[in-house]
Amino acid sequence: MNKYLLIALLCLPTGLLAGAPSSAQTDISAQEAQAEQKKTAPAFVQPIFDDKLMIEGYAQKFSDLPKEILIEMIKDDTLSNYKMTAAVRVFSQKYGDEVVSKEKRIVERYLLRQLNRTESPFVQVELMCTLCKMDRYRYFGSMVPALVQKLNHYNTTVNTAAYDCLDALTINGKIRAREARIVFSTLRKILFLSRKRLEKTTEPDENLKRKIDLLRRSVKILGTQELQKLPKEVMHLL
Repeated sequence: MNKYLLIALLCLPTGLLAGAPSSAQTDISAQEAQAEQKKTAPAFVQPIFDDKLMIEGYAQKFSDLPKEILIEMIKDDTLSNYKMTAAVRVFSQKYGDEVVSKEKRIVERYLLRQLNRTESPFVQVELMCTLCKMDRYRYFGSMVPALVQKLNHYNTTVNTAAYDCLDALTINGKIRAREARIVFSTLRKILFLSRKRLEKTTEPDENLKRKIDLLRRSVKILGTQELQKLPKEVMHLL
């Protein structure tokens, strides 16, 4: 064979010598692979973080910490939202009823400082709940309306935590007439804004059930005459 012909053959792309697929065939193969991937892909991908599990995990981890360490964690502006939420929750559960006098005022100042700084709804709920627990008379009027508003939050961990706090504050007849008025007035405003949706509601969802439950508790204290102040669209749900 002529040596120049041999060199020309050797310089040809290997794909051509091996009968490589055309670009059209390659495109078809890629489309088939994508279609197969869609078939095998799960319909729903779990989120990387579960807010409730993260907070509960840290709360369990912090459960044996002494009061002084928890207070230092609450003061720490670099603490993550999950850790801050858990630290405040553990402090409230273990020591919320114990702090008195000068120490109480100092802790309240730390809690209020964080409440003014944080944008996390998880942290906000725990801070407001703890303040109410530490000084119910002083903070109920300002914190409970905000907690009631959190019942509308899109995150289930936030609205569940808000309801749990409100439930603890109003259960077993602990709520006074002044406090019941605050709860009733806040819920009344929310329900008036939701009249169109309530009119078409036959089976309330979990959030609405919680509001109705709190509403019943406040009416029980204030008297059934308060029902006349509610929007007519909510009456069939009561």
